[in-house]
Amino acid sequence: MIVRSSLAAVLLFGLLFLSASVNAQLAEGSEARTIRTTKAEVVALAVSPKGDRLLVGLNKGAELYDLESGKKLMTFPYNEDGGTTAYYVAFNENGEYVVLIGHSGKRVVYDVKTGKPEPSLIQHRWVPDPRAVKAMGLDMGNSAFDRFYQQSAATHGDYTVSTGKYGSIVFEKEGQVTWKLTYPETKDQHHRSPLLFWEEWFITGTDDGRVLFYALR
Repeated sequence: MIVRSSLAAVLLFGLLFLSASVNAQLAEGSEARTIRTTKAEVVALAVSPKGDRLLVGLNKGAELYDLESGKKLMTFPYNEDGGTTAYYVAFNENGEYVVLIGHSGKRVVYDVKTGKPEPSLIQHRWVPDPRAVKAMGLDMGNSAFDRFYQQSAATHGDYTVSTGKYGSIVFEKEGQVTWKLTYPETKDQHHRSPLLFWEEWFITGTDDGRVLFYALR
């Protein structure tokens, strides 16, 4: 009887340990891949509708990369109202255009094929309107010397992911911290890591120009 009870306890402990291990992390422990951009702070990310290109918002405009090879395809300058940081970046529905939005909410659209800015936004109804941009915290009342971030948290299934000082990232499930990422190389305490879930990947970025890919479990 004692042997059976002990065996049952061991089996129960093993099942609980296995369950805890399975739920402990949403993604693999170390980055599976890195794309190195121009040495600048990565503040925003977007994947094209076809899943073949990555748009990286930096504190010096934005850059477009081939997602498979990691090769830089194009640079999009941004310099509006005294600020050069693209806090929000996105593709249109077919990936032919991109939009960059800075601290003041100024929107700039580029033609991906030519790399040239569009003279008008009238035909680009897909671009967030001023009210939506203001809701992001990007507004004419902001100063270029202050720091404004479009995103500080994201959700994926049962998980909530948030970013804090020095770009640290915390994964929580049901109020319990399951995983934490820190980047000792980060020098800027105000850096907030972009948080992007795409297909089987969690993608983020550092203040020294690295875009990091973590494989989701």
